[in-house]
Amino acid sequence: MATSPPKVPSPVDILLRRRRLRPIETLPWAIAVAVYFAFPTYLPLGTEILIMVLFALSLDLILGYAGIVTLGHAAFFGVGAYTAGILAANGWSEPTSGLVAAGLMAGIVGVVSGFIILRTHGVTLLMLTLAVVFMLHEAANKAGFITGGADGLQGMVVDPLFGAFRFDMFGRTAYLYALAVLFLAWLFARLLVHSPFGRSLTGIRENVTRMHAIGSPVHRRLVAIYAISAVLAGIAGGLLAQTTQAVALTVVTFERSGGILVMLILGGAGRLYGAFVGAPAFMLAQDTLAKSDPVYWLFWIGLMLVLVVMFARGGILGLVDAALHLARRLRR
Repeated sequence: MATSPPKVPSPVDILLRRRRLRPIETLPWAIAVAVYFAFPTYLPLGTEILIMVLFALSLDLILGYAGIVTLGHAAFFGVGAYTAGILAANGWSEPTSGLVAAGLMAGIVGVVSGFIILRTHGVTLLMLTLAVVFMLHEAANKAGFITGGADGLQGMVVDPLFGAFRFDMFGRTAYLYALAVLFLAWLFARLLVHSPFGRSLTGIRENVTRMHAIGSPVHRRLVAIYAISAVLAGIAGGLLAQTTQAVALTVVTFERSGGILVMLILGGAGRLYGAFVGAPAFMLAQDTLAKSDPVYWLFWIGLMLVLVVMFARGGILGLVDAALHLARRLRR
C-alpha cells in the first residue's frame, strides 16, 4: 500500500504556528499580577518598571528587528510625556484619550524625523538620532511657559480612569493601568513581528542589499516601523506623566536614551521578551545597589554590564538559552 507523501506546511501554517501563544509566554503576566498582591508597598516602583518595559519594547522593534541603532529614542518618550502632561495641565484630564494623543504626537515626530534620518547609515544615523534628542530637550527648556522648563511641568490633573478608578497614593490604579496598556502593546508587537511585515524587517536587518534586490520598499518600511516604535515610546512617556502627575526635562535626555538601550541589551535585543527581563533586572539592581551602597552603586551597575557584554552576548535571555541547551546535551 502506497503511503502518501508528508504534507509540507504552507507559509500560512508556519505563520499561525509562530503566532500561537506558548505557555511560557504567560509567565511575565503571572509575575506582574502576583507582584500586585504580594508587594503592595512597591507598586509605584512596579509601575515605573512596567513603563520602562514598554519603552524598551518599543526600542526592540527598531533595534532588535529592523537593526536601526539609535541613541535618540528618548525624544519620542519625552514628546509623549509632555503631550499628556500639557493636556492634563490645561483641562484635558481624561487619561485614555490623553494617552492616545501622546502616542499620536510622538508618531508624527517619528515619521518626520525618520523620513530624514533613515536615509543615512552608521555613525551618521547614530549622531542624527542623538541630535533630535538634544534639539527637543532644548526646545522643552526654552518653552518654559508651556513645559515648565527646568522647573518641570506642574498643575497636572488626571481624572479617575473610566470615571471610576481614582489614581490613589498607593499606586494601585496606576499599576493596573500601566499593566493593561503594556499587555495591549505586547499583543500588538507580537502580531507585528510574526507578520510578513515583521519578517521583512528581519530581512532588512540581515541583508539590506538583498532586500533592495528583490524589490522590497526598504526605506518606507523602516520609516513605518520607526513611527510605530515612536508611538509606543510616546505612550510609555504619557503613562509616566499621568501616573506621576509631573513631567521634568529628564524625560528627554541622552541619559534616558542610553539607559533604555542598556536595559534592552541586558535582557536581550531582538527577542521581544528582552525588555521584560532587562528593564526589571536593571531597575531592581539599581534600586538595591543605591540603597546598599549610595556612593559607589554606579560602579556595580557598570561592572554588571561589562560582565554581560563579555560573557552573555545575547543578554540574560542568551544565558538562559545556553543553560537550557547545556541541560539538553547532558540529558542525552
